[in-house]
Amino acid sequence: MSALFTPLTIRGIELRNRLWVSPMCQYSAVDGMPNDWHHVHLAQFAAGGAGLVIAEATAVSPEGRISPDDTGLWTDAQADAWSSIVAAIRARGAVAGVQLGHAGRKASTTSPLTGGRGTVSIDDGGWSTVAPSAIAYDAFAEPVALDARGIEKVVDDFADAARRAVAAGFEVLEVHAAHGYLLHQFLSPLTNHRDDEWGGSFENRVRLLVRVTEAVRAAAPDAAVFVRFSATDAAEGGWSVDDTVAASRLVADAGADLMDVSSGGLVPHQHIVPGPGYQVDYAETVRRETGLLVAAVGMIDDPTFGEQILADGRADAILSAREWLRDPHYALRAAAALGAPNPAPAQYVRAY
Repeated sequence: MSALFTPLTIRGIELRNRLWVSPMCQYSAVDGMPNDWHHVHLAQFAAGGAGLVIAEATAVSPEGRISPDDTGLWTDAQADAWSSIVAAIRARGAVAGVQLGHAGRKASTTSPLTGGRGTVSIDDGGWSTVAPSAIAYDAFAEPVALDARGIEKVVDDFADAARRAVAAGFEVLEVHAAHGYLLHQFLSPLTNHRDDEWGGSFENRVRLLVRVTEAVRAAAPDAAVFVRFSATDAAEGGWSVDDTVAASRLVADAGADLMDVSSGGLVPHQHIVPGPGYQVDYAETVRRETGLLVAAVGMIDDPTFGEQILADGRADAILSAREWLRDPHYALRAAAALGAPNPAPAQYVRAY
């Protein structure tokens, strides 16, 4: 029996296998609304055999978007637009998830599809960004430090987006606390210089993430809740793997079911050397130290490699991104290579 193609049940939600699609920003929305591109993009992965398809980082508020072209869940109309996409994913045998995020100081940036890089000015459709402290990322615009009311609004925005996600039919909600976005900015001492209840000590810096996780759980009691961490800032004085282990326990107590363990993205001077499976050790550490469900990510593009990671007990699931772009039927190919029961739709069975 293939480990990669063994079903996994989380909170009563059965995922047919453990080869999943990571959130991948498409920079193709208008006013936060997903469209035909998102429908075809995401449904093809379900037809390609994925157990879980997680939609891109979707903003919980207009100011939480990474770029003006990102999807959102801050209006009921956006939830309605997502519903047909979710239905298409489910009709093809996969579970539909969405990553809920707020970009913080890395918001209002130019879409990479345009070839640019930097902050979009207010005159050009951008907006003022927010963060735990008024510290800019690289050459981006300086953000405004959130006050107490602004922090409470962030919690409420995540809860409201979670309710809309459930209304749209999503069964997995991932809280984005990685890659240098707002919740990660609160976690790291490199970006959080506050001296109130939201900064300073580890307990204070992790407080917002715990509150958001509690709010998402309360708003979506039957959903599977994931938290994506950057396990390390890969920079001196930053967030560490030990911090991730401790924070994982806290968010699990707050209602999270699985930790999605990545790395980096907070500061431009990080030192990371990418390569096949370069983040698996982080996932393994969190799993070993906490006993929680963990997904591994990071250039796991060979199904035999993914199978070995799970067989060795280093993670409970594999999340891939670019390999799905190269081959939207990645799971069908992986099942054939591993001799596992193939999740091919009836229309595709003749190919296998």
